[in-house]
Amino acid sequence: MTGRVRRVPEAGRVRKAFSPREAFRCYAARFDPVTDPRARRLLAVELVVVLLVTFGLAGLYSVLDLTSALLAPEPLAGQTATLNPSRSTHAWLDAGYQVLSVLRLVAWSLLPLVLLAHTGIGPKAVGLVRDRAGRQIAWGFALAAVIGIPGLAFYLGAVAAGFNLQVAASGLTETWWRPVVLVLAAAGNGAAEEILVVGYLLVRLRQLGVPPAVALVGTALLRGSYHLYQGFGGGLGNLAMGIVFALWWMRTRRLWPLVLAHTLLDVVAFVGYALLAPHVAWL
Repeated sequence: MTGRVRRVPEAGRVRKAFSPREAFRCYAARFDPVTDPRARRLLAVELVVVLLVTFGLAGLYSVLDLTSALLAPEPLAGQTATLNPSRSTHAWLDAGYQVLSVLRLVAWSLLPLVLLAHTGIGPKAVGLVRDRAGRQIAWGFALAAVIGIPGLAFYLGAVAAGFNLQVAASGLTETWWRPVVLVLAAAGNGAAEEILVVGYLLVRLRQLGVPPAVALVGTALLRGSYHLYQGFGGGLGNLAMGIVFALWWMRTRRLWPLVLAHTLLDVVAFVGYALLAPHVAWL
């Protein structure tokens, strides 16, 4: 009797990739909790400090920004949250400010890799691998479409319902370097958020013995928190994105598709807004 390879339908593979039970099983099998009490305390302190100098602090600022917006006389939908704002009326000085902002994001993406390396966890262990590059790129584009298309509809609905501020994805004046800076900012955001909020945070939470479901919700809540300056819609939309991205990483331990997907989303938002805003009334 000749054996036949049973092919799983593509839809079945996608469902399996985002199955919480399968993701939690794979995640728990790859990283073991640290049992030494002193090492656990050091990891906990490290985690708190990293968050306080990066996205945790950004989340606290966003809560204050949202509170300020709610206390303003104008409704949320009548206010604007500007991303990548211009920092100077002098073009060359503004360019310097923007480059420094990108460098800060680069530092935020490298910091967790350095800290993980000191405990014997290299970039490959958190999913920064180069195997099957074509497949990883394809998944990056697929994830960007899965998040981006519903995300735009959700944003427009949240603004129309009065739960969100208008988001100006670029506040830069028209210069020759604007598209370059916006693309670099998009790549910086993608690298910093996915490496730190997904790769680093999920590894450290597992080492501290946090249950997979709690770790999943924790990372998603963190991602949602530092987008609250955009309003409730921005927070909820990014919370949903955080759940999808964390489940993907737990299941596959592949980080490059998440970095690529996030970068693509931000490139479309930043550059697209800069090009279309003067001509499209609803942006």
